[in-house]
Amino acid sequence: MPDQSVLPALPVTFRPGRTRAVLLTAAGAIFVVITVVALLLPTLGPGERLSFVFTAALLAGVLGLLSRPRVMADESGVTVVNITARRQLGWAEIVQVNLRVGDPWVFLDLTDGTSLPALGIQPGIAKQRAIEDARTLRALVEARSVTEPDRHRD
Repeated sequence: MPDQSVLPALPVTFRPGRTRAVLLTAAGAIFVVITVVALLLPTLGPGERLSFVFTAALLAGVLGLLSRPRVMADESGVTVVNITARRQLGWAEIVQVNLRVGDPWVFLDLTDGTSLPALGIQPGIAKQRAIEDARTLRALVEARSVTEPDRHRD
């Protein structure tokens, strides 16, 4: 069992901070630039200007969705928020936390035999941070999903 003194206090949230900052900054910049271009081009009519702004908002929205992933751990379990989906897991549902060389993000092996991608921990820009976050989540899972040995009733 992992040392309880090195585990973070719950609740704790893991998210790719640098990636999120880049995506949200790009979303804002794209929206502002396209909107300013739409307003400054003298040959555009009102409908065309509106379509430029709508396109800018759509692009910013997509980048906003891409910045959404996170993994939240609390007393009741782990919540994985990916781009468009959210799933809550009890501690006992998680068998293993995996981040192998070359993996784009962490995968959670579940008791039902499936694997759930957790995009909130990804080694893209901040590889060392992702490795530390994966180790921390693994330690939390090991500490909190202790199962009792099988007891047979006679």
